[in-house]
Amino acid sequence: MDRILVTGGNGLVGSQFGGEKYHKIGSKEYDLINQKQAYDIIKRDWDGVIHAAAKVGGLMGNMNHKGEFFYKNIMMNTNVIESCRQANVKNLVVFLSTCVFPDGVEYPLVEKSIHLGPPHFSNDAYAYSKRMAEVQIRAYREQYGLNYKSVIPTNIYGINDNFDIENGHVIPSLIHKCYIARETNTPFVIWGSGTPLREFIYNKDVAKLTEWVLENYNEDEPIILSTSEEISIRDVVGIIVELMDFKGQVKWDNNKPDGQFRKPSDNSKIKNYLPDFKFTSLYDGLKETVEWFIENYETSRK
Repeated sequence: MDRILVTGGNGLVGSQFGGEKYHKIGSKEYDLINQKQAYDIIKRDWDGVIHAAAKVGGLMGNMNHKGEFFYKNIMMNTNVIESCRQANVKNLVVFLSTCVFPDGVEYPLVEKSIHLGPPHFSNDAYAYSKRMAEVQIRAYREQYGLNYKSVIPTNIYGINDNFDIENGHVIPSLIHKCYIARETNTPFVIWGSGTPLREFIYNKDVAKLTEWVLENYNEDEPIILSTSEEISIRDVVGIIVELMDFKGQVKWDNNKPDGQFRKPSDNSKIKNYLPDFKFTSLYDGLKETVEWFIENYETSRK
């Protein structure tokens, strides 16, 4: 493929696609909630489209802005997928999230279990908006024979993330909090107990895997992108404290919610396709992310 459009091109994942064949757009160039604007950019004879744009946030962002998250994501996903069909785009990858899986579903998470029950209440609006993208893709594959597919990455982190403390994802929020605590000589306060387990994947790895999916994957089911390695939030905090060289007090605010305790995934499908793929270790990815954030503090999203 010589011409690939990437939506969300300034974001956590979209920014990691490099090379002349990628044309990356952000919300300042095109409002994908507007169907006409979505079609105006997608109609330009692309070999493939990677739809990484989304209205996203961490636990508190999802809980406090459910209506906004649902509406904006439903509209963006619907407009992009339908515009691709109208423009005769042959290959499309849409990003989902592990939050699409039912709360309390049997672990590990597998692709076929997405619709077996309601998602966790803390991010159900966002989760349903992503589920509907998967439904739309399967419907378009069945009716129109298009090679449209979706990926389900676990918790993505990395450089160029949104480090907003209240509405960002867990790792960038923790990095920003630790930085402020270090600079102001105040306690590093973390929401929750630190006991929940998560699987994290580096954004550069996600971009590499998504490139492969766009050009090679052609199944009705989504494909999970994960390391299948769990780590507690408490242990993540320990690594960040070390990398930030924070010497102050670490405090846990148990009055704040933890969210789901764990949601381990099965990455056997991607491993079967790419058995030799080497994932970036969490320590190395965090080291690069912390160093990038410190160096780019003034201009980073936060």
